This record gives sequence, structure tokens and C-alpha cells, in this order.
Amino acid sequence: MVINKKINSASVQMRSLHPLDTALELLHFGFRGLTVKADQFLATHALSRVHHRVLYIIARADEINVGDLALTLGVSKQALHRPLKHLFEQQLVQYTRAPERHRFKLLALTEQGGAVEAAATELERQVLRQALDCVKPKGQDAWTTVMTALADNLNEPLK
Repeated sequence: MVINKKINSASVQMRSLHPLDTALELLHFGFRGLTVKADQFLATHALSRVHHRVLYIIARADEINVGDLALTLGVSKQALHRPLKHLFEQQLVQYTRAPERHRFKLLALTEQGGAVEAAATELERQVLRQALDCVKPKGQDAWTTVMTALADNLNEPLK
């Protein structure tokens, strides 16, 4: 399959080296377009994209610990340490000890953390809503199918 779509978001003229390059560029620039306003909002709170991903997952997980958060994000606990520490310092995330497993820290958003997460996520929802409104329901279903297939690759072993 070849996607022939001119990308206007690149600041330089790029040439395709493979028939799927345009699809990869659309994913890259599409994601940037989805997150740009949320990232600008997060920057006003001295936060970044990685902080938002952490907040997003904690907001939607029941009793998530640091290990499960790292696994969900696909990063090591060491890679998660710095952004999570920053969120603790900003008082956006708090933890309690699991009663049955005292060594486990159960993460939760503070009220302020919930507000920051909700505002950043709503900015992304607005952009996604506008984009999906430009497409007929069959196109929306096709997009969901493609994105689901890509997400399913997370569970595939490396060959």
C-alpha cells in the first residue's frame, strides 16, 4: 500500500525512501498536531509529554503501583524515576502503601494533579474530535482498525 499525501507540517522538503514513508510521516506529524496545544499547556506547569502520559495512566488505573506504571508505559523503573519524582515534588501525584504488600506504593493523583491531567487531556480530545468530524463514520472505523493493529504490536515478541 502506498499513501500519497503531501505533508505540509515539515519545515524541510523530505523525499520518500520507501512507499510507507508518507504514512510514517503522517503518524509523526499527526501525533504532534494532536499534542501541541496540550504540550503548550503542560509547559506552563513545567511539565512535558512524559508527565502527561504518567498522569493520564494514573488517573485511569485503579491502585496502580510504580512497577505496573512502568510496564504500562513500556519504560524501566529507572526511566520513570525522574518524571515521577517531579510529579511528587509538584504535588500532582501522591502515594499510599498497599496494606497487604507494604513495599508497594499505590499511586494516585492529587486534586491539582487531576485538574492538570483533565485540562491537558481535554485539549487533545478537542483536536481529535475536530479531526474525526472531518471523516465519515467508515473512515473513523478504518482509523480505529489501523490504530488498534498498531497498538496490538506492543504485545508481539521481537522476531
